[in-house]
Amino acid sequence: MADLLSSDERRQLLALARDALVARVSGFAPCAVDGGPQLAAGAFVTIHHHGALRGCLGRIETGSPLAQTVGSLAAAVADSDPRFAPVRSDELNGIDIEISVLTPPRPIDSIERVVVGRHGLIVESHGHRGLLLPQVAVEREWDAATFASHTCVKAGLPMDAWRHGAQLYVFEAQVFGEATEATPPC
Repeated sequence: MADLLSSDERRQLLALARDALVARVSGFAPCAVDGGPQLAAGAFVTIHHHGALRGCLGRIETGSPLAQTVGSLAAAVADSDPRFAPVRSDELNGIDIEISVLTPPRPIDSIERVVVGRHGLIVESHGHRGLLLPQVAVEREWDAATFASHTCVKAGLPMDAWRHGAQLYVFEAQVFGEATEATPPC
């Protein structure tokens, strides 16, 4: 996948995300970021605390500028991922931020069209939807069928729903984080 963002735009988004997260946890207003990527794209903000998943929230599609989407998600991930307690201020130094900027999802007609490591996956059926980012399958060493099964579980569907009429969608993501980008202070 071609990069959607330059290295400067990635660093700017990471700084914005860090500021929004710290501000939310500390009860302060985030500092303003002038400009920023105006691309309207879906995004996910994932936080890890000393390497362990600590929260992940995202939007598949949005009409808002990417900088606004990332800032909103970074603030929300501090206390709105229902799987985790709110982030405490004493955890902030151990938190790393990762951002995934998504291409629009497109339907596929077969699991054979999923390229593990390149595609993220969405499964929809009967009002349920689950999404897993491309890096999840790679981190867990899943093949496409296992990836689809776990995406079904995330949607609250039977593991084999993808074999029985659930709609599959793929997307790509430009993934970057504080561990791979130098983040200037805001």
